[in-house]
Amino acid sequence: MWWKEYSGMMIDVSGWLVAPIILGLFLGKWLDSKYQTKPWFTVVCVGIAFVITNVGIIRQGIKIMKNMEKKEKKEIADKKEK
Repeated sequence: MWWKEYSGMMIDVSGWLVAPIILGLFLGKWLDSKYQTKPWFTVVCVGIAFVITNVGIIRQGIKIMKNMEKKEKKEIADKKEK
C-alpha cells in the first residue's frame, strides 16, 4: 500500500498543472468575447495561470519534502530505539 501516498502526491501536482491553465483559458476567452479584445485577455489570463501553477507546484513540493523529512527522522529514531 506504499503506492497510495505517492499516487496522491502525483494527483495533487497534476491538479496544479491542469486546473489553473484551464480556468485561465476559459476566463480569458470569455473576457475576450465580452470586450472584443481577442486575444489579449486570454494571453494575460494564461500568463497569470502559469505563475499560479508554478507557485502551487513549488508550495506542494516543499510540503511533500517536509513530510518526507519527518518520516525519515521518525524511521531513524525508531531504528535507534531498537
